[in-house]
Amino acid sequence: MIEVKNLTKSYTSGESILVVLKDLSFSVPEGQFLAITGRSGSGKSTLLYQLGLLDSPDAGEITVGGFHVASLDKDARTQFRLQKLGYVFQDYALIPELTALENVLIPLLMLGHSREQATKDAISAIEKLGLQDRINNLPSQLSGGQQQRVSIARAIAHNPQIIFADEPTANLDTETSNSVLNAFLDLHKQGQTIIMVTHEHEYAKMTDRIIVLSDGKIIEDTLQ
Repeated sequence: MIEVKNLTKSYTSGESILVVLKDLSFSVPEGQFLAITGRSGSGKSTLLYQLGLLDSPDAGEITVGGFHVASLDKDARTQFRLQKLGYVFQDYALIPELTALENVLIPLLMLGHSREQATKDAISAIEKLGLQDRINNLPSQLSGGQQQRVSIARAIAHNPQIIFADEPTANLDTETSNSVLNAFLDLHKQGQTIIMVTHEHEYAKMTDRIIVLSDGKIIEDTLQ
């Protein structure tokens, strides 16, 4: 599903250059639940942003579903993200003025789906996350865990090839975090490919595979 070869990424600050990812190579097969972990500053989120086409590498190749995506222009990358990928962030990224249903609906309408089909798919995704009784609630009327599950519903509504999750439990208590991880595990059982950045080792252990980063390099790659 994903093939990474010699991936390098750096940032410039003034006259200094910080190399965040250093010549990484690995692959992720279809249907795998991969956790990327490591200390703060190790390059976890930077790697996720590269894999999810939210940023461009300095060098190296990224192939997603058979497409060489690192060299796509901005518009092509945007379309690929909308059509093929789903994202879950630690801050939920919900629009506060819209209901749970409307938040899930927007990406489907952006893809050109009819309102009728988009509504059907959005409701189906929300039901998969057990939030059918909260469908007309605003984010402010939902708990943190419910908001995160709405964001997961939004990520899966268009049946993406891959879900990328960046610290999806960072703002949640233990009980709520477990419910969010169980939602990912349920999706994984249905064959969904998931790549999750987490600093919580106990949640990383619930996945199929753990990649540990340190100073921009892979220091451990373990199948569970």
